Amino acid sequence: MKTWPDTRIQELFGIPLPILQAPMAGVVTPQMVVAVSEAGGLGALPCAMLSLAQAREALDVIRQGTSRPINLNFFCHAPPPADAVRALAWRARLAPYYVELGLDPEAPVPASNRRPFDSDFCGLVEAYRPQVVSFHFGLPEQALLGRVKAAGAKVIASATTVAEARWLEARGCDAIIAMGWEAGGHRGSFLTDDMATQVGTFALVPQVVDAVKVPVIAAGGVADARGIVAAFALGAAAVQLGTAYLFCPEAKVAPAHRQALKTAPDDGTAVTNVFTGRPARGIVNRLMRELGPLSPHAPDFPLAGGPLTPLRNQTEPQGSPDFMPLWSGQAARLARELPAGELTRVLAEEALAKLSRG
Repeated sequence: MKTWPDTRIQELFGIPLPILQAPMAGVVTPQMVVAVSEAGGLGALPCAMLSLAQAREALDVIRQGTSRPINLNFFCHAPPPADAVRALAWRARLAPYYVELGLDPEAPVPASNRRPFDSDFCGLVEAYRPQVVSFHFGLPEQALLGRVKAAGAKVIASATTVAEARWLEARGCDAIIAMGWEAGGHRGSFLTDDMATQVGTFALVPQVVDAVKVPVIAAGGVADARGIVAAFALGAAAVQLGTAYLFCPEAKVAPAHRQALKTAPDDGTAVTNVFTGRPARGIVNRLMRELGPLSPHAPDFPLAGGPLTPLRNQTEPQGSPDFMPLWSGQAARLARELPAGELTRVLAEEALAKLSRG
């Protein structure tokens, strides 16, 4: 087989390969985006942890490196109202760690820097005109979404349930990312906060395919050619890989995080809210074991992260993973250490070879 069984995503985005690099905030570099897009996949720049100036700088580097399609990714969370009681309770939960490390539990802490999509970010889309814009935690208000579409971008977003997929299609998404329970990083949930009922990729993808008319992109637990072939067998038109790209030299991954990825067993991750206030899958570390993994005391997203910053600043330089998020999906053991462009090409070649034998 020299062609893919479903080419709708390639045609929709104008890319040769149905492989998307997940937009992982804090670890994706412009060099990774360029490498994936130049290899024929869809590179993605996450913007939620970037200022406008930083996003422009990154996009300038990307556009100097490639003219091929790229994806700009944004969060769509509603900033939570101030809750002094909950904030103080969280500081109290973390106080013993401050004392242990010789830090002042009463000292001011920095604010968390997750920015939702707004008019300024929309202006960035209009200025740089990426071929694809993706959203996490739902969609922005209709006026902003209309501006994104008017700029020529195809819109995609993450769904963790069939209901979320239908909601996204009804509001104009051109394709749906079916994000299974296995996926690393923040859950894309926005119609439910019940983590006990989240669905695995193998069960979610075909049900989303049956429920919507737009193409479906499988995400979660896909890290090698076998996963790609399985995704197409389930009806997906493309795959989105995150954890697999964390092993690439282009990824901005702290040494302790990289080491944890290399040694993570299949059951070494859990979904936690202790790092940001929102459920996300990462490798279990000390903070997750002792305060979570899901803590009722963690402030709403993204406010839980600010008080952790002094703890991270004190321990990460010594190589300790105790207080840092070690985002990872459940299939880290299947990943390989290859440059991002080579990984994209190799995965495509291996998947096509397996499809031709099937």
